[in-house]
Amino acid sequence: MAPIPEDQRYGSTRRNFTVWFAPNMELSSVFTGTLAFTLGLGFWPGFIAIVIGVILGALPVGLLATWGPKTGMGQLPLARLPFGKTISVPASIQWLSAVAWDGLVGLFGGEGAQLLFHVPFALGVIIVLALEGVIGYLGYEFIHQLQGWGSAILAVLFVVLSVRILQHGNFPMHNTVHGGAAIGAFVLMTTIAFSGSFSWASYAADYSRYQKKTTPSSSIFLWTLGGLAVSYIWMYAIGLAGARILVNQTAAGVRSLMGGGFLGVLALIAVVFGAITSNAMNDYSGSLAVQAGGVKMKRNWSALIGTVLAFFVILWIHGGNTSGKFQNALLFSAYWIAPFLAVILIDWHYRKSSIEPKTLLRLMSFENLSPGWPALVALVVGFGAMVPFMNTGLLRGPAATALHGADLSFYVGFAVAGVVYFALRKRESRRSRGVANPVAAEIAM
Repeated sequence: MAPIPEDQRYGSTRRNFTVWFAPNMELSSVFTGTLAFTLGLGFWPGFIAIVIGVILGALPVGLLATWGPKTGMGQLPLARLPFGKTISVPASIQWLSAVAWDGLVGLFGGEGAQLLFHVPFALGVIIVLALEGVIGYLGYEFIHQLQGWGSAILAVLFVVLSVRILQHGNFPMHNTVHGGAAIGAFVLMTTIAFSGSFSWASYAADYSRYQKKTTPSSSIFLWTLGGLAVSYIWMYAIGLAGARILVNQTAAGVRSLMGGGFLGVLALIAVVFGAITSNAMNDYSGSLAVQAGGVKMKRNWSALIGTVLAFFVILWIHGGNTSGKFQNALLFSAYWIAPFLAVILIDWHYRKSSIEPKTLLRLMSFENLSPGWPALVALVVGFGAMVPFMNTGLLRGPAATALHGADLSFYVGFAVAGVVYFALRKRESRRSRGVANPVAAEIAM
């Protein structure tokens, strides 16, 4: 969790493309694209919603990735600056979100392993979770190397799948909803697509923190944005185009589209491999979040506990109503990031010119942290403001109902948390100027 010393920095900025490209080349992303069809959108309205959502969600990830070289720190450890001792709250949520993503992605990896190795579904899930756990344990450099090779391998296999879907035809070209319901479905699909790329925001700096401090920020931003946008838009578009086949069959549907035989086996390998590479990042970043929260636990143990919980999440999603449960888990695992992002962006704006290595090193000691209550209040209030605008199978707020199902909660949560934190931070900054402890004052500011 400590800042990476400048004499240990290395790596090309192009790595930011592959590390954010490969983990999205998996079946949960394809399945997300089918949700546009489930909501009643035709291909072109659904595709436009996907493009808008993915790019909006990828922008903050690209921005936050530039903080890695500047500080040498991961995203949640760096959030100790504004959150202080209250970092335990977003860190816990981050870890639980990583478990949820393990479940979303591992579901399809488990199905692929079940079909590939001819084993029961539960055993297929265990195989995928065990392999991803090993990769997550090996850490930063191994993940980058694997994603580099994986980007090339998965791209080839998904090109073949794309061709098969085009050959199959029978695309859902026309809306099955109209008027206000169609607008609501369009906005909701935009939000779903947004949540996919946006959910990586709390991981962003984790995978650029070893790069040199002098690395151009524009290059990091563009490679990160490109990796996320290309992979997500491609996968979501595949899912939408092949929705009539994929919506209920998932891994089996992919094998069927590929025509079985050798190509069918390659498709299942791609499904399993994609799930493993994606979830390895969840395990790695989730374990960093546990340490950032002040829990004195080795990274491999927190990753192991998260993997065990993910096993039961996968069984729950697999038990029925997969589309509804998938959508709920997808949205809830990303909702909290909107107010969190507002807090860390405002704090960075005021603090970036004064951050020094000694300040970051002091963050390693939990006792040196500020109380951090303004950040926590802003996070809670911002999330509370989101609730009326949420639209999930578990909760449909009155504002979302009035807007024909449109989910605007991310934008509301970001704005409200930003206003609250801006006001509270100014008040706390004035008070902390007179604090007796210079270390706490420096970190609080």
